[in-house]
Amino acid sequence: MHADSTASPSAGPSRRSMLAGAAALAGTAAAIGAPGSEAAAAPRTGGASPSAADRITEQPDRTGGHARATVFKNVRPYGATSPVDLTVVDGVISAKPAPLGAKVVDCKGRIALPTLVDAHIHPDKTAWGEPWVTRNPASTIAEYTAEDVKLYHALRTPLKERAERLMGHAVAQGTRAMRAHVDVAPAYDLVGVEGVGSARRALRHALDVEIVAFPQHGVIRTPGTEELLEEAARTGAVDRIGGIDPIGFDEALDEQLDVVFGIADRHGVGVDIHLHERAATGLESLRAIIDRTRALSLQGKVTVSHVFCVPGLPERELDRLAADLADAGISLTTVAPSTDLVLPIGRLREHGVQVGLGSDGVRDSWSPFGNADMLHRSHLLAQVQDARLDEELEAAFRSGADGGARLLGLPEADLKPGSPADFLLVRGECLPQVVVDLPRREMVVRGGRIVARDGELVGH
Repeated sequence: MHADSTASPSAGPSRRSMLAGAAALAGTAAAIGAPGSEAAAAPRTGGASPSAADRITEQPDRTGGHARATVFKNVRPYGATSPVDLTVVDGVISAKPAPLGAKVVDCKGRIALPTLVDAHIHPDKTAWGEPWVTRNPASTIAEYTAEDVKLYHALRTPLKERAERLMGHAVAQGTRAMRAHVDVAPAYDLVGVEGVGSARRALRHALDVEIVAFPQHGVIRTPGTEELLEEAARTGAVDRIGGIDPIGFDEALDEQLDVVFGIADRHGVGVDIHLHERAATGLESLRAIIDRTRALSLQGKVTVSHVFCVPGLPERELDRLAADLADAGISLTTVAPSTDLVLPIGRLREHGVQVGLGSDGVRDSWSPFGNADMLHRSHLLAQVQDARLDEELEAAFRSGADGGARLLGLPEADLKPGSPADFLLVRGECLPQVVVDLPRREMVVRGGRIVARDGELVGH
């Protein structure tokens, strides 16, 4: 499939180079795994089928329905040396003995890890599972958004089905929640919001989803967008209102932020703004976002995504900015695009700034890459951070598991009594090795219920 045949065949700058000025990615047409499969770039271990004696087994619940109880026997939380039993009652891990007749799942010594949270993903744009798409050159946000529209019209599968397919795949790889940025523009009306909303309802047993009405085409430069954002918030279809590069793309700092924050304030929703602007331009926009957050008392309800103006700041300037972000209750997200553009997560957290990790786009018009696998994204984060020590690899995993949970207001799934029974099971030696080797997700559990096995949803 080709999104459009009118573009020049010459190779254009990649999304990364366009947004960030980083080195262009070579070979955008390289083989990356068939549609619907994980990217070949993600190494895998444990591919051989387990023997019958080594398979995870289940015995049914015989409690008579008085409590939804399951005992997950022989699990190794975070790769502990000695297996333990996790007792789950009504979706929560319990320190008490299991009720008589509880369902039993023998996990055969698999490692149990908390499921992860994707703090920034674009499921409406995806061509995941569709025939291969040949992409056209593009070098500006305006050109990429034009390619989005072409691809939207070229794909035959309805948006809601594509979004649900990708979101379901994310669940099967161990994602328990996500913040979904969905394009809102006159070119689409609110089709994306409706489609991702439909997918959210279909997967509500397995996945928590926040929806952001994202003005990818600009707020001010594209007439009609403001009205669509207002409608999305007014009807309760979205949880947050987005924005994008107020100076560099919309060329209307005050006007855009007045619209975005005004809608959020009127309708009681949050804000999540894409900020690709760098250096002084980005800092000007970020300071304006901080000022409006304070003025409208929206502390704890504002996120800024990407924030390419923060990496590389001198230490004192970073500390001052981080203190202001923490005071305003503004959180940040990164998709770990490169060594020079990943946020300084550790330093920001020292100041109390919450930072989430996300997938960004997945096989859309911007890039043929992506797989909505947050364990893989934690692996990529560790790579761009040049992680080497076990504690550095573990911290990368925690960014994928706990960072996004805090952003979405979810309890941490730490596998301790009282925490939600949200975890995945893999073969492995220890957590750092799992982050490096990315073994197959043999089971995914949400609220004590098995929702996926061997990369496929069950009971859906």
